[in-house]
Amino acid sequence: MTSRARILSALTLCAAASVTQAAPASYRLDPAQSSLSFGFTQAGAQSQGHFARFDVSLALDPAQPAQGRLDVNVDVGSLDSGDKDRDDTLRGPDLFNVAKFPRARFTSTAITRVDASHYMAAGKLTIRDVTRDLQVPFTLTTAGNMSGQVAIKRLDFGVGQGDWKSTEWVGNDVVVSFALRLTAQP
Repeated sequence: MTSRARILSALTLCAAASVTQAAPASYRLDPAQSSLSFGFTQAGAQSQGHFARFDVSLALDPAQPAQGRLDVNVDVGSLDSGDKDRDDTLRGPDLFNVAKFPRARFTSTAITRVDASHYMAAGKLTIRDVTRDLQVPFTLTTAGNMSGQVAIKRLDFGVGQGDWKSTEWVGNDVVVSFALRLTAQP
């Protein structure tokens, strides 16, 4: 083998190795084993609810988290707080307005690794067609379990029009929690 052929062979191996490293593992949501919930204060009492329909996709190589991507899409109309009247109000035009804005979405712009199983996804959250920057901390185990929580302010996204702009009866702070089961995709 000539020296030129050896150089070309070495460059080909390096290129193949970099392509292999650049492809993060892909994960899809197992909805039957996952939950996305929210907590808020109403009339001084803590209230909770969850979303029945949402989708999560994650592409992440723990060795190169900066190349990762996290996408979360939520069917806002699938919310359930355990009270039909409250749910109808939440879906209505003054709060989520699901007739006009049926989906909420988080898309990461960067993922950083904090330690062996903890990460931070920086990205954009859109609710009611209002987009804001958001940092979402999460834990990912080798078994594909992903969990975390993040606090948001509902009024930053326009979730509260008319009488609902006041925080007298419904607090501004909402804590979103997730416990997801993700399966690796080939």
